[in-house]
Amino acid sequence: MHFKISPELIDKIRLLVDAQNDKELELYLRDFHYADVAEILEELSLDHATYIIKLLDTETTADVLMELNEADREKILNNLSPKEIADELEEMDTDDAADILAEFTLQEQEEIIANIEDEEHKADIQELLGYNEDTAGGLMAKELIKVRETWTVAGCLREMRRQAEYVTRVHSIYVVDKDDKLIGRFSLKNLLTADPKTKISEIYIPRVDFVTVNTEGEEVAKIMQKYDLEALPVVDEIGRLVGRITIDDIVDFIKDEAEKDYQLAAGISNDVEADDSILKLSKARLPWLVLGLFGGLGSVYIMQGFDAALEHYPILFFFTPLIAAMAGNVGVQSSAIIVQGLANDLVKGSIFKRLVKELTLSFFNGAVLALLVFSFGFLVGQDINSSLAIAISLLTVIIIAALVGTFVPLVLHKRGIDPAIATGPFITTSNDILGIFLFFYISKIILGF
Repeated sequence: MHFKISPELIDKIRLLVDAQNDKELELYLRDFHYADVAEILEELSLDHATYIIKLLDTETTADVLMELNEADREKILNNLSPKEIADELEEMDTDDAADILAEFTLQEQEEIIANIEDEEHKADIQELLGYNEDTAGGLMAKELIKVRETWTVAGCLREMRRQAEYVTRVHSIYVVDKDDKLIGRFSLKNLLTADPKTKISEIYIPRVDFVTVNTEGEEVAKIMQKYDLEALPVVDEIGRLVGRITIDDIVDFIKDEAEKDYQLAAGISNDVEADDSILKLSKARLPWLVLGLFGGLGSVYIMQGFDAALEHYPILFFFTPLIAAMAGNVGVQSSAIIVQGLANDLVKGSIFKRLVKELTLSFFNGAVLALLVFSFGFLVGQDINSSLAIAISLLTVIIIAALVGTFVPLVLHKRGIDPAIATGPFITTSNDILGIFLFFYISKIILGF
């Protein structure tokens, strides 16, 4: 049955915490999945949530903390001592521990790390902190099972029992040589069906997909998606096996990237949450709003340059919002398709061919819309020349906006800039200004004002 929070459940937990009835509270929460406990904590006050985190065993709370949203987790961790945080980190996989530790200042990190008793775990976490968070090194966990090619199956099983104590899930077993360089892999099925005296070198699969520590996270996601991998080994610059990336890590990465792209498309320059401070939210939103403001001022300036049209053809000004809106909409549509294609690695070949295709598509769409606008003018008794000027302007604006919406994200991508910027206010504002200019300029040529 799917877990669902009820007011009665939250009230009962609050009463148990207020009464400091630790024994009953532990028994009550024991039957809940750690993800459900995290959901419960998000409904409680900070003091109540912190009380529960300190009460439950660290093996449970380590999982609970990873399920909390970042803002709630940060508040709870700030209520814990460096020793208490270190205890939580010791129960986490190294990648999760490094992610949480990265949220603290350098001084706080040093205090927390100093309280981690497991020296190997501590060293692994410190190593992961040295990698860029958006690379394979920053995404990987150190926990994995590796065996030597010279071992027998029986010896391999003994070593696996020792290593598996620290590995949550065993997806594949990796084979390394005497220098710890990755040379292959095999599955549990291969191991269980082999003779105990067989050497690993006789049964392992020499072909294995892998990435280096500096591989970009987006490239890792593409590889795992293409080959349907549940885990992907990571090697250093000289081919030594240093970690692995599991499917849950890459799903989290894809989710974070999607959220960033969505915010960029909405005109938010930094990664923010709804609960962030007004100052932080303003810093993320204001730059694009300023861009929109200057774009609007630019449009006003352009229209002032065609003030003669107001006197002779006032109808043009009533169509200005329509032209600007169509330019922005077409530009966003074109850029959104290109950005999606780039994200899925579907946009290949020369920019010229892509522009020609978009030109053909936009000409067809623009012709249909221009015909509809011209027909509307005819039906309402509008001047034929004015209707013609509006229709031709609309067709031209749609073609140019589509080309800009296609060209800009492609160029940004080639220069290593996130093309998602091109689906937001940047492309909308630029196309609005360009659209208004083209509208009045073409109208001036046709109508002669």
